[in-house]
Formats: sequence, C-alpha cells, structure tokens
Amino acid sequence: MSALTLRIAVTAFTPLASRIGDDLGYSTAVVGVFGMIPTAMFAIAGLLTPVLSRRFGLETTALIAMLMTAAGSAVRAVVPDTWELLAFSALALTGMGIGNVVIPPLVKRYFSDRLALLSSVYIVLVQLGTVIPALIAVPLADSHGWRVSLGLWAILPLLAMLPWLGVLRIRRDHARLDTTELPPEPLEATGKVWRSPLAWGMALMFGMTSLTTYSMFTWMPTIFSDAGASASFGGSMVGVFALIGLAAALSAPIVVGRMRNPFPVVIACAGFFFAGFAGLLIAPMSAPLVWVLLLGLGPSTFPMALTLINLRTRTSAGSAALSGFTQGVGYAVACIGPVLFGALHTMTGKWLAPFAFLSVAVLVLVGGAWLACKPRMLEDTWG
Repeated sequence: MSALTLRIAVTAFTPLASRIGDDLGYSTAVVGVFGMIPTAMFAIAGLLTPVLSRRFGLETTALIAMLMTAAGSAVRAVVPDTWELLAFSALALTGMGIGNVVIPPLVKRYFSDRLALLSSVYIVLVQLGTVIPALIAVPLADSHGWRVSLGLWAILPLLAMLPWLGVLRIRRDHARLDTTELPPEPLEATGKVWRSPLAWGMALMFGMTSLTTYSMFTWMPTIFSDAGASASFGGSMVGVFALIGLAAALSAPIVVGRMRNPFPVVIACAGFFFAGFAGLLIAPMSAPLVWVLLLGLGPSTFPMALTLINLRTRTSAGSAALSGFTQGVGYAVACIGPVLFGALHTMTGKWLAPFAFLSVAVLVLVGGAWLACKPRMLEDTWG
C-alpha cells in the first residue's frame, strides 16, 4: 500500500498541468517548475530520511511519509493560488521521497527470507502507482473537475497509514529501538566516495536518466497537445511511458547481474532514447505509441544504476556511501531538466532545442555509464 503512493503526486498532476494553469493563471514556464519539484524533494528526502529514521525508527518514519503525502495531496487540490499549489505539491513529494528511502529497508527488516519476492511486489506496485493516475487523471477531471481528480489520490496514503499504525501499536517502543536495517552513521567512506571516478559515473548515469525521464513526464502531454492530440491522449501516453518502465525495472537488474560489463545495454538504451526523441520531434502523431514505447525503454538505465550500487561495492558502508552520493548528486542535477526543457521551448517556440538538450543529456549519461559499468569495485577507486 505504501509503494502505491510513491509516484502518485507526479503523474496525477502532469496530464492536468495545462488545465490547472488555465484556472489558476500560471504560465507554461511554471509547468517546468512543477516538473523540477519531484527530483528536488527526492534529493532533500535523501538527506532528511536517515535523520528521521535514527530518531523515530523506520516504522514511524514510514508513517510520517504517508501523512505528508496525504496532507500535501489533499490540500493542493483545494488551494486558490499557484504558490500554494507548489508548496503543498512539495510537501506531498517530500513524503514520497522519504517513502522511497525508508520502504526498502523495511522490506529487508520484515521479509529477509522473501526478499526477492517482496522486492518484486514493491517495484510492481510503485510502477502501478505511476501508471494508473496518468491514465485516469483526464477522464476524472472531465467528469468531476481537476480538483477532484487531483485530490482523490490522498486516499491511498491515508489507507497506507493504517497498517503502520497497527504495527506501531503492537511493537510500541521496540520499533524505535530496533536498529536492524537502519542507515549507518556517517563514516569516512562518505568523504572518500567523492574521489571515485566510478561514483561520479554512477551519479551522472542516474542523474541524466532522471533528468530525461522527469522532463518527459512533465512535457509529454504538451508535446502531444501541440501536435493536435487531446489532453486524454497525452495523459494515456504518460501512462504507457510509465508502464514500459515496469518491464525495465523487472528485467534490467537480472540482465546487469549476468554481465561482467553491461555497457552495451546502456548503448542500446541511448539508441532507444534518440529514436524516441526523433519520432516525437519530426512526426509525433504518425506513430505515437511506437515513439513512447522507445522512450519507455530508454530509462532502463535507472534500475541498472540502482543494481550496480550493490554490484560495485564490497561493504555495506561502501554501498550506503555510493547510494547516497549517486542519488543525492543525481537528483540534484536532474532538477534542471524539466525547467530548462520548458524554457527552451518558450524561447524558441519549437521543440528542436529542448530535444537537442535531452540528446546532450543522453550523451553525458553514456559517458557516466562507461565509468560506472567497468568491472571494478568502489573501494578500489576512492583512494
């Protein structure tokens, strides 16, 4: 139930961004700001969650995450001004970011004997929570208004709070005192990781994938709208884009685990990105499903990067340091993607410059992956 909530505030909004802008009076440039918020809040949550989980325990931190997501999702649906919509979207997304960090160690704490199964369940539900809001956001808004369509998703995190309340009632103080799977205290490794070319490669691979993915989440409905498609069609394409990510999330870790150097897979993903960009730029409505399917295969580098974090480290301290560095730097860099993509479109009135920008990002991704995929260990490279 918690996993279902970890993307809803993103894909419930993007298909409705133009409609909400017409009502509240913000420009298309502000849409890029909304697209920046997820990666910014995820980066902040990466710093905040270890502090909260050491102070309150993993279970209470998960409960706090669900409460923040529910409150932000509900209040942003009724606010009258753009800045309030931004603020409460940020609250919901921070809750989601905390959930991103805290749920995997909870899976490991409670289901260490069924880790593969529960991890797969977790991944599938995260992706479903990405797909379903995108598919039904516009039909819901057509029948009940955008505020109902946006606020409805507050129900999921409210329901997800109930099991955590039950767990905390049973465990009481033991949940706070249990230290299994808690993030480690800051170690010397955290400082060393900055000196590793492998770590910088991982951060670029992760960051450029996130930059491109969230740019597409944000602007895909507008691209199809400019090409003459309906808002409902644009929303459904966002849903398809997210759905392809489910197949990638399940298959990429297996492929990476079986290859000594998975860099050829990254080259293939870059090819998918370039083909999808070209299709959307030159003839978006000639074969829209094909272009979106190609674009959906490109971000397979995201689960690849997460898998490599464990494959390229020997120790838990190294894994924690590499994960924090990769996601912290990566999400921080990714923030510029949706904003710059939209700004380039506003300045030129066309989509050529924005897609040229994303093409450069994919080239940087390939360069980072070349460093990240080499068969070597972090601990051998940070001296």
